Amino acid sequence: MDKIFFILYSVIITIIYVIALPFLFWFSKRRSKYKISIPARFFLKNNRPLKSDGIWFHSCSFGEARAIYSIVDKLPKELLRLTTTTQTGYEAISKKQSEQSRYMPFEPLLFFWLKPQKVLVVMEAEFWYLLFALAQKRGAKTLLINARMSDRSFHKYQRMSWFYKMIFAYIDEVYAQSEIDRERLELLGAKNVQVIGNVKLADISVVTKQLSKPKAMLVCAGSTHEGEEQLILEAFAKLKEEEKSAKLVVVPRHPERFEKVSLMVKNFAKEHHYSWHNYSDNEAFNSDIVVADILGELVNIYAISDIVILGGAFAKVGGHNAAEAAQFGCKIISGEHYFNQRDIFSMIEGIAIVTESNLARRLQQHGQLIPTKIIQRTDIEPILNSIKDVL
Repeated sequence: MDKIFFILYSVIITIIYVIALPFLFWFSKRRSKYKISIPARFFLKNNRPLKSDGIWFHSCSFGEARAIYSIVDKLPKELLRLTTTTQTGYEAISKKQSEQSRYMPFEPLLFFWLKPQKVLVVMEAEFWYLLFALAQKRGAKTLLINARMSDRSFHKYQRMSWFYKMIFAYIDEVYAQSEIDRERLELLGAKNVQVIGNVKLADISVVTKQLSKPKAMLVCAGSTHEGEEQLILEAFAKLKEEEKSAKLVVVPRHPERFEKVSLMVKNFAKEHHYSWHNYSDNEAFNSDIVVADILGELVNIYAISDIVILGGAFAKVGGHNAAEAAQFGCKIISGEHYFNQRDIFSMIEGIAIVTESNLARRLQQHGQLIPTKIIQRTDIEPILNSIKDVL
């Protein structure tokens, strides 16, 4: 059965790939966001295979790629092989291993791109059947780390449980974020599941540059998504009625939205007679509103913030890592849609969860907010020991 499925899946995914090629080529020309990643992933442009016999880590987003730092920093650099599927993820992994960092090719291309490795370590929910199957067939020990299964995702995955059983057949060990995740993953066919907590708490981003804190109250809107900036700006305007000197820093999650958010803030500031500027033009927080249009500055801004409005949970994105702000004791306000971060949120004391309609009032009642505190950490030693066993 497994051999038949392997052949059928390979044929079907190859047909889909061939059909999609013209559309992918057109899309890579139309969207600057994908001008490097699509040619690399689907046409193998400037994307040669990784060296063999290494420790291969695969992650997707910037946050996931950044989370593996705590693990890869404890392993021989010459053995590291790193892949990702996004531009921001690639920027993150390149900082750790510039010579052996690649975009992950689309599955059919792995047949001739993938070389034998000692270990394959995949972050979170990157369930690529051929990735695990080919890596294991070619000698790699396969690990899924920081594995999670949100309420919403689990019901979708259950409908395709037969498919995920096929994938988990090629995963040797799973390191889950919580007991609930472990139970759900085992129902989908996962074996050798161990709960160690969230890897993102093992090595939280640290300050890279000391910024000058303004004397006024500083509110940071961190990792915001479409639709959230306007909501936060309106809440901030209500705060300004009482706290005349309060300042706001807006940090969009995705760099391709920097220009759009800057224009939004410009118009809002003009309407309310506020001053504003882009952080790339001036790193001082001397305007009423600052748009942080540079990657990698969020944790530095958290370090001097009094209140953090955490993005990704007012839009139905799933939330973002609250620990980066909580390490500084910031008062944190989050929306209700933090389903991808429930484990991290459970390890932090003091986060205020509010609805969209209550954000402005909660911000005005900032005196009632509690400084946050991280109450639990994560142990990555089991992962490291598993990897070192095969070196």
